[in-house]
Amino acid sequence: MPNNEQSFKISVEVDKDNLYLEESFTDLKAGSIRRLTPVMADGSEDKSRKTLFMAHTQLMTQMGLLPIQCELEAENIKEASEKFPAAVNEAVENLIQKANEMRRNEASRIIVPGSQTKGGIFA
Repeated sequence: MPNNEQSFKISVEVDKDNLYLEESFTDLKAGSIRRLTPVMADGSEDKSRKTLFMAHTQLMTQMGLLPIQCELEAENIKEASEKFPAAVNEAVENLIQKANEMRRNEASRIIVPGSQTKGGIFA
């Protein structure tokens, strides 16, 4: 563990071949749609790649706000806004399925005191 005099050096590089201009559209109610327009390293539009649309919203749960995001298969903002409800519903259904699967996997573990496996857990 480093002491106070040591510093951390983080190496981060931006992928100059995968840059996007990000714009956000919102109705201030249901959520927002991000339009990600591909650009080249000089900032000009990259017509060889597809514009992406992402849906963002939040659900209130017993544990607090749960962020939901998913891609919208759309050609423009009008189409993206029309597909928003179905895409978010599908993302929530997938999230619930994954949570239920994780719960089943956890419930199927057997803990044996003093076993030789890591942490005494058999999967």
